Amino acid sequence: MAASTEPARAVVVGTGSRAQMFTTALARRPHLTVAALCDPNPARIAHHQRLLAEAGEPEAAAWTPDDFERRLRTEDIREVVVTTVDSLHDAYIVPALRAGCRVVTEKPMTTDAPRCRRILQTVDDTGGDLAVAFNYRYNPVHAEVHRLLADGAIGDVLSVHFEWLLDTRHGADYFRRWHREKDKSGGLMVHKASHHFDLVNWWLGARPQQVYGHGRLAFYGRAAGERSGYRRDYERAHGAPESDGDPFALPLAENPALRSLYLDAEPHDGYLRDRNVFGDDITIEDDMSVLVRYDTGASMTYHLTAYSPWEGYRVAFNGTGGRLELEVEESRWQPPRLRTSSGKGAIHGDKAMANAGGPRILLRRLWQEPEEVPLPEYDHAGHGGGDERMLTALFGPAADAQRTEDGDGKPATALDGALALVTGLAANESFATGTAVATDALVPLTG
Repeated sequence: MAASTEPARAVVVGTGSRAQMFTTALARRPHLTVAALCDPNPARIAHHQRLLAEAGEPEAAAWTPDDFERRLRTEDIREVVVTTVDSLHDAYIVPALRAGCRVVTEKPMTTDAPRCRRILQTVDDTGGDLAVAFNYRYNPVHAEVHRLLADGAIGDVLSVHFEWLLDTRHGADYFRRWHREKDKSGGLMVHKASHHFDLVNWWLGARPQQVYGHGRLAFYGRAAGERSGYRRDYERAHGAPESDGDPFALPLAENPALRSLYLDAEPHDGYLRDRNVFGDDITIEDDMSVLVRYDTGASMTYHLTAYSPWEGYRVAFNGTGGRLELEVEESRWQPPRLRTSSGKGAIHGDKAMANAGGPRILLRRLWQEPEEVPLPEYDHAGHGGGDERMLTALFGPAADAQRTEDGDGKPATALDGALALVTGLAANESFATGTAVATDALVPLTG
């Protein structure tokens, strides 16, 4: 019997701004089609249906979460892409694996240890294929760091220092939306820092063993906003005169994509996308310090600041043969008036990012002059060019691919997802208890 030439049918779960990268990617690949969109909010589904129609794709069916498992088994779905609220990932990953589907999930893979163990057990029981969308692995600058370390440019790595700064444009956005509630996102140690914890695991070829940390809500939230004088008295920005001129307010009505995805969708579920970052009920931290020990003997100090005047990160590797330094300046500064040019990635990652900087790698070998490593032009549109390369690795080349060599790397597995997650989970536990936490006590990993 001849092999079927019909495109494989995919369902995208969760139709917020994060879904757009995946719906667009699937539409650009003739061997795949978005057969369905699953979300409790019909207005957000309709937004993505319009985008797919504009791309010339057949109409995607609208699924409710209650229909997911039944329709998954009856409508010949081969691929499931999970981009919904982080704490709900396992509710879709597990049944999709049991139905024999290949699954791609946004990072983080999930938000707590029991859910992580459930996912890993299902992968083990089914032999299923689960990939985690760690796009930072595919950034060419990060790949060059990986190559240098693997080639022994500084010998054995003994310690790492990683400083990450989110500016008051991007960083503040986590305090406007559902990510501000730790039971939904796991906090920035889980939702966002898993990017970096995965990178360090990959760069070092190591597994985290023990984590100690301190975190607090120091800048955002009502109490901090009243101390600093930044707080204004409104619950959400839309329709609130008090938010006029507030550099921390998100003007949803000014952006057609954000209006369609969120403002027009509010009557269906009441979700507010533009809450006051100096409001009540924020349960995540904005300033975090972490110390990690790895099974190779290396250690890492990590600091995350979510209220910086500039955005980027500095990483330094100290080894037996020298030191390797990476600095990426993603935005040099931000003006006080928040403007958005797209709904993709919410308010970060636009091609025309204001005041964009760039990357630099400096190699300092023992007894030698420092050497600046040549780098390609930095792409600010998609995590330094990592998005397109990751999508190629996950789904194959697009019909309009510009560079066929992109995406040769192997996608991150469920084990990789768990190894990135446990560092953040252990950090959260350490924040709460004030003690060091062994990662194996949370999620025993033997794979």
